[in-house]
Amino acid sequence: MEIPAITFPLLGEGFKLTFLPYFTVFGWRIYWYGVIIAFGFLLAVLYCMKRAKDFGITQDDVVDMLICAVPLAVICARLYYVIFYRDSDGTNPYFDGQHDLLDLVQIWNGGLAIYGGVIGGVLGCALAAKLKKIPFRVLVDLGGLGLLIGQAIGRWGNFTNREAHGTDTTLPWRMGLVYSFKTFYFHPTFLYESLWNLGLLIGLIHWMKKGRRKYDGQMALLYLFWYGLGRAWIEGLRTDSLYIGHTDIRASQALSILLVLAAGAMLLILRKKEHPPEKLYANRAPAEEEENAPAEAEEKTDGRQEDEPAQTAEPESENTAQAEGPAGTDT
Repeated sequence: MEIPAITFPLLGEGFKLTFLPYFTVFGWRIYWYGVIIAFGFLLAVLYCMKRAKDFGITQDDVVDMLICAVPLAVICARLYYVIFYRDSDGTNPYFDGQHDLLDLVQIWNGGLAIYGGVIGGVLGCALAAKLKKIPFRVLVDLGGLGLLIGQAIGRWGNFTNREAHGTDTTLPWRMGLVYSFKTFYFHPTFLYESLWNLGLLIGLIHWMKKGRRKYDGQMALLYLFWYGLGRAWIEGLRTDSLYIGHTDIRASQALSILLVLAAGAMLLILRKKEHPPEKLYANRAPAEEEENAPAEAEEKTDGRQEDEPAQTAEPESENTAQAEGPAGTDT
């Protein structure tokens, strides 16, 4: 299969990228897509670790959240793709009776959907919240920011694979795929989504620094609303969408619209309610620790007092032994 060169007319007629979507190490192919995804994941983790205290949790809590969320995110990302994928003839090859279970788990051959990953990540956060006894809404607030970092960077993996582009266009910022016989120009939808996610991330961070985060779960709702709004538009431009059954309904576009409506309604409802600052978990957690500190200190004191009689008894027995010792040795 011919690997096309990439060009952007806006950057000049002579601009052309001819790199391969992979590089080799000791004969093994390492795809740029995987490297970029891993880099985005690493930055997301580091950011969440750094911001954990601002949400009232510890770095250990972040690690536990990742342990629960990452495996479920990968599984659900694959399931979402497998369920909604269909060939050019409108059939789903994973359910044609000719594929076995091994085909379903071969993620190294491609086939992951970000919305499935989001669903799995949310389920993982719910599990971590239950195990760690931390409010679920706190974890998804912080996780949403990390997710935006991963998404903004990860979309460039689609660029290296020459995939996830849009329909034909003549716009000045179009992307061209240069084949030996012809050049095709498309909407660079990977770039649209990357920039949208980056802008949303910067906006949410700035918004939070201004002290506008009023309640736990607000950041997650804003993420769902604004990401869903952008994705609904961008998905309509793509040529590789996943579809619901044999309909012409794009699965991710439909889900985006539902998320915008649901999250928007929740934001409006919660906006009318009062949210005292002390109810934020980030403000409540330190107060709870201070309240528990005297009780813990008292327990330690009681423990030391219980140990003291046993400790004072030992010198007495030693003195008795010393007093009886000489008499006992007169033999």
